[in-house]
Amino acid sequence: MLRLKIDINCDLGESFGAFKIGNDAKIMPHITSANIACGFHAGDPMTIAQTIALAKKHRVAVGAHPGLPDLIGFGRREMQLTPEEAENYTLYQVSAIQGFAKAAGLSLQHVKPHGALYNMAAKDEKLSEAIVNAVKRLSKDLVVFALPKSALAKTAAKAKLRVAHEFFADRAYNPDGSLVSRRQKGAVIHDPHKVVQRAITMVKEGTIQAFNGEILSLGTMHTICVHGDTPNAVKLAEALKKGLRKAGVKVEPVGNFI
Repeated sequence: MLRLKIDINCDLGESFGAFKIGNDAKIMPHITSANIACGFHAGDPMTIAQTIALAKKHRVAVGAHPGLPDLIGFGRREMQLTPEEAENYTLYQVSAIQGFAKAAGLSLQHVKPHGALYNMAAKDEKLSEAIVNAVKRLSKDLVVFALPKSALAKTAAKAKLRVAHEFFADRAYNPDGSLVSRRQKGAVIHDPHKVVQRAITMVKEGTIQAFNGEILSLGTMHTICVHGDTPNAVKLAEALKKGLRKAGVKVEPVGNFI
């Protein structure tokens, strides 16, 4: 049996100006870590400040969610970046959230790349190194969220940063442990009961069923993600927290136990 502690994280602060995405106020009470958009794929200064205030109110740990500079594509389209660009884009975005957190009397807990940047960094060692270099330059105490066995997880660990292995309760998995493309039917799981059962199995047994029925062994997980822009994200997060606690799993910010 693996550790019976887990963090629940959610991508928040993704509204932009007059365009509202997700329901941050309602989902915040059901999570323990918030990944806050930094303005490149979503978010703006007012939204960042409001989201951090909500996190502080509900004692939710704050993290930066840097993405590719692609508002129209919501950061979910791949872009070709040089290592220097990737490092400076990450440095710029994480610094923004770090600054807002400090102004609110909070410390930044973690960094989790967003969307295409996250998926690219899972396979690209040079991109991972650029992201990790930026994080380490800002603070060696920051936790890096990454898929287990990914290039980003390995690079962050090599740099002696804390790494939180992340599981996606509301996403389907490929047999190689990567996430099924959102372009494919069934890539996003909406059934709260199924999401909870997948999460409990992962925390207690370290396994997940891939879309083809194959059982994958992913090992110890530290944090479970719920996407804030999923239509029923509030219900999913609420059910997940209740279900995990009922199963004897302690839910708390990942910085407390890794």
